[in-house]
Amino acid sequence: MSKKIEILGTGCAKCNKLEENAKKAVQLAGADATVTKISDLAQIANYGVMITPALVLDGQVKVVGKIPTPEAIAEWLK
Repeated sequence: MSKKIEILGTGCAKCNKLEENAKKAVQLAGADATVTKISDLAQIANYGVMITPALVLDGQVKVVGKIPTPEAIAEWLK
């Protein structure tokens, strides 16, 4: 089953780094996952997120305001 990773952020350097780490994590885990970026503030607010960047995995907010390592994200994908 394909996993869905969403990166919530407005395009700042931290948001871009989180997106990069998420893509590396998919490769590390050998996971079937898609990484999408959401920059619309209304959509971000729908998740209850007030600080970016944030990572959402299959609809569940996993991390807010931090940039987890590719290895940490890969663990969540397993």
